Amino acid sequence: MTATAGSAADRPAGGGLVVALLLPIALVNLVGFLLPVFNLALISLQEVQASGAMTGGWSTAKWVSVVTDDFYWELLWNTIRTSLGITLATLLVSYPIALYLHRSSGLWRSVLLVMVISPLLLSAVVRTYGWIAILSDQGVVNSVLKAFGAAEPWRLMFNLTGVTIGLTEILMPYMILALVAGFGRLDPRAEEAAATLGASPFRVFRRIVLPLSVPGIALGSLLTFVLAVSSFITPKLLGGGRVFLLATEVYDQAIVTLDWPLAATLSMIVLVVFGIAIAVYGRLVRSIG
Repeated sequence: MTATAGSAADRPAGGGLVVALLLPIALVNLVGFLLPVFNLALISLQEVQASGAMTGGWSTAKWVSVVTDDFYWELLWNTIRTSLGITLATLLVSYPIALYLHRSSGLWRSVLLVMVISPLLLSAVVRTYGWIAILSDQGVVNSVLKAFGAAEPWRLMFNLTGVTIGLTEILMPYMILALVAGFGRLDPRAEEAAATLGASPFRVFRRIVLPLSVPGIALGSLLTFVLAVSSFITPKLLGGGRVFLLATEVYDQAIVTLDWPLAATLSMIVLVVFGIAIAVYGRLVRSIG
């Protein structure tokens, strides 16, 4: 009875410790995320004058216009399709690098890790302007092509091609780090055993390496997709106003036309896309867990 009573007496203290430990992050999420999202939802329901001033009245006109306008449905589909394409391109380019980094050791691994992380030390704006210097009609790529006899410059900017190239490079560090973190399940002994039993390198990769790296692929794809959907600087500069995505439309409505309720409505739709992506990721992780 004494031991039981003592254990019961210890439970409130343990529960209080858990609450105390969770309270700071709960407050940060409340102040830094939940309250701003709630305020964003309220702004999306505000009435607005032609000048951009909000009257203080309430209306669902912006939500109705977004839901019933084919332009915004096409904008949503174009954003999702473009972000998925960028995610796939980033995965294909980053996977070999991440796998090589995972299998490296010693000083060489440290050097490779620094090379992967170093682009994050530069602003996305600076890296985007770097791609402008590379992809423009008078840039590095077209200068090389012209030297080899190309008659006309390739159109690598102010279109979806430039946006895809720029965002793929910018998001590669995030994908590589997520993949390396997910490669912890890889066991070299399993690969060695399969090779000993006569499996070819490709078969070892397809049957052992790739399935065990699915959690890392899922995490990296989620992170890259979310960042691609929310990017607006790179699509704005490399797209030249000709590539329409949700993030660039939010920027235009908030800064150019001063239609804050419409910008808030589109922002809420972006959050819904994020929620769906996280739900798909969670379901995938549970299915492979």
